[in-house]
Amino acid sequence: MLNGAKWIWTGRPTGDAVPAFSKTFSLPGGKSVCRAKLSITALGVYEAELNGARVGQFVLAPGWTAYDTRLQVQTYDVTALLRGENALRVKVGRGWYASPMPGWVDSADRRRRMKRHTALIARLDMAFSDGSAARVVTDEDWTWTESELRFSEIYDGEVCDATFADGAPKPCAAFDGPTKALIPQEGEEVREAERVAARSVFRTPKGEWVVDFGQEVTGYVEFTVDARAGDEVRIRHGEILDRDGNFYNENYRSAKAELRYTCRAGLQTWHPRLTFFGFRYIRLDAFPGAPKPEQFTAIAVHSDLRQTGFVATGHPGVNQLVSNILWGQIGNFLDVPTDCPQRDERLGWTGDAQVFARAACLNFDSERFFAKWLRDLAADQRPDGGVGCVVPDYLPDGMSSAAWGDAATIVPWTVYQVYGNEAVLREQFASMKRWVDYITAATTTPNLWTGGNHFADWLGLDAPAGSYKGSTREDFIASAFYAHSAELVVKAGKVLGEPVAEYEALQGRVVAAFRQAFPEYLTQTEHILAIHFGLAEDIQAAADALAKRIEADGTQLRTGFVGTPYMLHALSDHGHADLAWSLLLREDYPSWLYPIGKGATTIWEHWDGIMPDGGLWSADMNSFNHYAYGAVIDWLYEKAAGIRHDEAHPGYSEALIAPHSDARMGWMEASLETRGGTITSRWTCLKGAVRYDIKTPVPANIMIDGRTLKVGPGRYTLWGTGRG
Repeated sequence: MLNGAKWIWTGRPTGDAVPAFSKTFSLPGGKSVCRAKLSITALGVYEAELNGARVGQFVLAPGWTAYDTRLQVQTYDVTALLRGENALRVKVGRGWYASPMPGWVDSADRRRRMKRHTALIARLDMAFSDGSAARVVTDEDWTWTESELRFSEIYDGEVCDATFADGAPKPCAAFDGPTKALIPQEGEEVREAERVAARSVFRTPKGEWVVDFGQEVTGYVEFTVDARAGDEVRIRHGEILDRDGNFYNENYRSAKAELRYTCRAGLQTWHPRLTFFGFRYIRLDAFPGAPKPEQFTAIAVHSDLRQTGFVATGHPGVNQLVSNILWGQIGNFLDVPTDCPQRDERLGWTGDAQVFARAACLNFDSERFFAKWLRDLAADQRPDGGVGCVVPDYLPDGMSSAAWGDAATIVPWTVYQVYGNEAVLREQFASMKRWVDYITAATTTPNLWTGGNHFADWLGLDAPAGSYKGSTREDFIASAFYAHSAELVVKAGKVLGEPVAEYEALQGRVVAAFRQAFPEYLTQTEHILAIHFGLAEDIQAAADALAKRIEADGTQLRTGFVGTPYMLHALSDHGHADLAWSLLLREDYPSWLYPIGKGATTIWEHWDGIMPDGGLWSADMNSFNHYAYGAVIDWLYEKAAGIRHDEAHPGYSEALIAPHSDARMGWMEASLETRGGTITSRWTCLKGAVRYDIKTPVPANIMIDGRTLKVGPGRYTLWGTGRG
């Protein structure tokens, strides 16, 4: 790709300053341009301007991939931007490529990446109305200057001096860059999306100026100010206020999350260009004049995903929960599925992605997003088949943990089931098999997964004192996921017509060994996994025992990242829908609704990130935008509203609609845009009865009160008692 173009860089270190690469050129006299396309990518993140106008809408281009082997190239139509005399200018910041990520480790790999210099490669192809053509490519004839961006980095933020002007342009240097890694754009573009006006500006008890946007946002702040040349704006970002109402961001750890802007004279509007933040509040450490709300807007930045799932209910708390889940997803779907957008982390944790994948695909059309990320997973898969805890793998020395590495099998199968496209299975099948082969080779006990190092039921509420891991046995979790991943390889192979007898036999052996090794279940999560993965010999008995255990625990969950996503499914699939609803509607800690009572606008990492007394869980690991527990929304679609399908009909080519209503909700409506059309399920609880209104564009089996009605596409109204 980009034949004829050369990789260029400044030829020497520029310190913190962000370089701007430039090329001026003239169009042939008298010729009219009928088509012009700019193909471009960078080592770092770039923003391109042609004749002072921004090229394209892609923010933080070229995005984040496994850069050593995969670097996306973007192509933009720039026909309308060309003139007789032209100036192409491209700023390139460190971005994910060379920022100090992750912030809490000092590894050889991190030091290697921090030493990398930014660079650019581009080609502008122009076609003229007379049939001739011309081309501009990056080479030694380009020049560079230091830009007005004096610093830009993922964790610490951005520094801009609007009064800065560099001296004479300096020649660029060409070098042998990663040409073989270039690939066409695969993922969704990252774009500016929602704009959130400031709700208020106030002074805290400490006397600090703080702006509240009323919603946690991933992106950046745009501000307008009338200033004198040299006036300064300094902004720090935070998610919450402390119990005294003061600005708080200790949970950002080492990430400064700071903006500094030196004003030029007059009225001006500015926002960062090559970084992003996670925040609801900003603290104004310096600002000309008395700040007013109308001077500030939060701009949400995320992958350009189209919403396909909608849920509304008669319960205000559940409606806010749905909003929190949606904001949490888009706030963490910024080219890769990250755990959080604010602290010195922001990594593509595989465990978070796999538990949320189904919810993600129901909420938004995420097929292309996940297909790109899964290619990075396969590219970064280790020589022994292990899968890192994050993708792209910025922790290459880390462990391959059960339930995290299993993203290699679970996410492709989930994407296939929701969209019905075999391509994702075909692309990932070798990776899926390699992951299962890795477990087989790594275990210390044949047909189980033992001896590994895992995150276990991460943040389980039944964790022993001083531990982040729940009390569920690590070998239990690992062996359960071993069985599940082997099963998914078998299923995928049968869809693709690939031989899988070896894996089918393996799955049988793992299930048998699991049942022998774990005849009893000691925690809520152990019950849930045995039920949801079909490992219990008597699944109904296991579900009944789970229900009793939950009730004995005070009708509250005691699970973590591994057990929580499947909990309500395990209950409602086996006659305990009322208990599932009770867990969902619980408002006291721990529950999905508890954070809402504390003002949450996204999903928290900890159920008690803000504790009942107003204190904070910790400064060490306390994100207030962490989407994993938002996986509960897939239960709202599939079990509460009842919109689902069986594995024989991926992509909802045929639907199964079996709602579980609850009088405490009053009513509920969900719609799901599938590849076959939009399915809508609504129920309304009336005195002694429930009315069901269903629209399906595909053949469906509608199940109400144990009755099954086979229908074709159409609208249907049915009555029932409310028992799903």
